[in-house]
Amino acid sequence: MKILVSDNVSDSALQVLRSEPSFQVVYVADKKGVVKDEIRDAEALIVRSATKVTADLLSHATKLRAIGRAGVGVDNVDLEAATRKGIVVMNTPGGNATSVAEETLAFMLALARRIPQANQSMKEAKWEKKKFMGIELRGKKLGLIGLGMIGMEVARLAQAFQMEVIAHDPYVSSLVANQQNVKLVSLEKVLKTSDFISLHCSATPETTHLLNARTLAMTKKGVRIVNCARGELISEADLLQALEDGQVAGAALDVFEKEPPVDARLISHPEVIATPHIAGSTEEAQEIVGIRIAEQVRDYLLQGVARNAVNLPSISAEEYKKLEPYIQLGERLGSFLAQVVGGALNEVRISYDGGLAELNTQLVKNAVLKGVLNHVVSEEAQANLVNAGSLAQSRGVEVVELRSARRATFSNSLGIALRTESGSASVLGMVGPRDTLRILGINDIDIEAPLRGVLLYIRNEDVPGVIGRVGTVLGNGHINIANFTLGRNPQLKEAIGLVSVDQPIPGEVLKEIQAIPAVRAARAIQVE
Repeated sequence: MKILVSDNVSDSALQVLRSEPSFQVVYVADKKGVVKDEIRDAEALIVRSATKVTADLLSHATKLRAIGRAGVGVDNVDLEAATRKGIVVMNTPGGNATSVAEETLAFMLALARRIPQANQSMKEAKWEKKKFMGIELRGKKLGLIGLGMIGMEVARLAQAFQMEVIAHDPYVSSLVANQQNVKLVSLEKVLKTSDFISLHCSATPETTHLLNARTLAMTKKGVRIVNCARGELISEADLLQALEDGQVAGAALDVFEKEPPVDARLISHPEVIATPHIAGSTEEAQEIVGIRIAEQVRDYLLQGVARNAVNLPSISAEEYKKLEPYIQLGERLGSFLAQVVGGALNEVRISYDGGLAELNTQLVKNAVLKGVLNHVVSEEAQANLVNAGSLAQSRGVEVVELRSARRATFSNSLGIALRTESGSASVLGMVGPRDTLRILGINDIDIEAPLRGVLLYIRNEDVPGVIGRVGTVLGNGHINIANFTLGRNPQLKEAIGLVSVDQPIPGEVLKEIQAIPAVRAARAIQVE
């Protein structure tokens, strides 16, 4: 497998990849013009921020399965294009947490003691001792907006300076925050009561210009603001005005709305400290994120485990081990049912029962959709665990999920129902002993059969002679029967048969079975 590394990573990171005998590592960090050619047959791409992974670049990739970003931000990767092509994108959150947290504290100390201004004064041969009166961090309130790995590390360091730390993060539980001696509060309280505000959240449509004229006006007069997260979080024009008005006493910025900044007014303000997006740029952090992304790409290619994926549910190796048989079950059940019912797809309904309902089943859902969609989409847009959800959405397919930890007769069962323009059908399956996959029922008719190989599906009137005639046709066609299972619905006077056979069923044999008077439907199905 070819691994293309197009940005600078350490020798240790490259060694992680080169130690795997099946990998061919192509390192082109100093040869940017060759990336488009080299990506054609690569199965993985590792980048930092220099390589721009655009839709155009991805259009040249015919085998690419994974993109690894050595760092947190994936602004340089077209996530939508990667997802459409079924390419998983992974990053390394937390790899530079200590580095960013330390710069945040350095900024806070520099703002509190006005160190850059005093330094510049000394370089101008001045001795302005009284001009640079500072404040202590001790006893001040630090408000964190975002309490992820970096925010947690900032909180830990700030508490060593005897600061009181509060935070706003709607995605963090109060239990987790309390364990770090951090009190979760509303955004309004962070703004109104903090002496220092530090931003540590992602840039999303909801957080763009989170600090603006309105929210800055809510802050405690004389607040000091630190941003080592994303430039889009602050309206720079509004921050400049707040500095001019004295509402904000100082700001320390490592990130900007446009990089490098095109308007120098903010960074030139005497109460602003600015650095060129270097908070995560330490020797230690660069080493760590390079090694981590190499390990993540390696594990995904070899084991299918996607850690820190941004367009696929991230699960641990232990979780994946539990889910793997259900992922296989979901794909096979979806494939089976799509071949049974046929027609343009309108709805997929998935039910998780027993212990399965308590697991993270996002990958199982994607597996079901993969199995279903690969019978209705073109070969150029084949579904996989990454793009199945977006493919279903783009085709207007409604996906409904149901959970019950107690409802199922069989523990850990998975049910699927499809509604198409041709009709509807349902199937129930489970993972049996030694991870064997089995069908438990079709269209609410109990019928247990192995879910593998070539299956002949028959729906017929429940009358004598059908089984014998089907067996005769298969025998005359030299097709050996491995297993024959029958389920019946007395109310409808209908039966369903599943015949496992050892050879593919030729079209003429299938037509002969379909011509049997009592047979209402017959399908030759391949599920692996």
